[in-house]
Parts: sequence; structure tokens; C-alpha cells
Amino acid sequence: MKIDDSIICQVTGIQAYGVFVSCGEYSGLIHISEMSDQYVSSLEDMLSVGDDIETKIIEIDEENKRLKLSYKKAHPVHPKIQRLVKIKIGFHSLAKALPHWIEKTKK
Repeated sequence: MKIDDSIICQVTGIQAYGVFVSCGEYSGLIHISEMSDQYVSSLEDMLSVGDDIETKIIEIDEENKRLKLSYKKAHPVHPKIQRLVKIKIGFHSLAKALPHWIEKTKK
């Protein structure tokens, strides 16, 4: 097992900040920022405990048998498709509201 290897892991837990997995004798975490380049409102909408998922290794702690993993690196989205998908929530919503907030604060 080495960095950038693709591995299959089993989901063992889901928290708001990431997904816990096991892979053989290793346990791992996929931080929410490594799930997608798009806004993720709920990890439970994407995965369930017991799911087998493909991930890429981004860091290995051999001493503690822990892995930091990336789901989005194992499942890249073509840039043309990303441009076609309209983001409805996330930064764009904030950017749209920002001018109103600035005007309100000035008053």
C-alpha cells in the first residue's frame, strides 16, 4: 500500500466532518473536503454504513495503521461536466448575498 494507490474500503461511520472507513487492518478517514469539489450538504445522502467505496490514499500512518483518503481523487469529474453543472448552494449563494449585506452594514 502506498500514496496514490486506489483501494476499496468499507464505510464504518459517518460524521458531519467526514466518513470513517476500514481497509484490512487499517482504519481511515475521508474528510468532507475530500468527498467532492462541489458543496456537500450531507454525507449521509452520498453514502451509508456498510458501503464499499473506492478511494485514493493521500497519507499513511504505518505506526497507528491509519489512512487519510480521498473519494474525489478516485472519482474525478471531467472539467467540461463541472462547468455544465450549476451550483445552487455554497459560495455562489454567499457571493450573491454579499452586496446586500454590505449595503445593509453601511446603513
